[in-house]
Amino acid sequence: MPELQRLNPDHAAALLVFERENREFFAAHVPDRGDAYFEHYAERHAALLAEQDAGTMRCHVLTGDDGEILGRFNLYDPADGSAELGFRVAEKATGRGLATAAVRRLFEVAVADYGLDRLTAAAAETNHASRTVLTRTGFRPVGERLLKKGGPGITYVRDLTA
Repeated sequence: MPELQRLNPDHAAALLVFERENREFFAAHVPDRGDAYFEHYAERHAALLAEQDAGTMRCHVLTGDDGEILGRFNLYDPADGSAELGFRVAEKATGRGLATAAVRRLFEVAVADYGLDRLTAAAAETNHASRTVLTRTGFRPVGERLLKKGGPGITYVRDLTA
């Protein structure tokens, strides 16, 4: 059964495999990380862990029974009881409800471990899978914004106190 885990140093190798295997799939909806990301992955992973230790980011992975990474679920810029959710799921893990279940589990972690009471998120208008996960988990659309990839996106908010 897949498990949501806080990112740790032991996840580095499996996370790099996840990113490489799904690079093309992810690039359809979010900006490509670029070759340098993969060439200097060890440094990037260490930097993520340092950000997590500093409290400026909360990183999680969804692991399969064999330790394979099936998804990433991150909370960015936690402050004043709020953070922004970002997530990506392996192509082979889509359509099985794993992202929805992981986001719901992350709600529990966000409240109990990080003291958050509100999450925001954004998804490209064309990213129907992510938008579906957000609405299924109780996020409500609140506006639009231009995303990093340059396309139009929809912004969402989720009250965790309800």
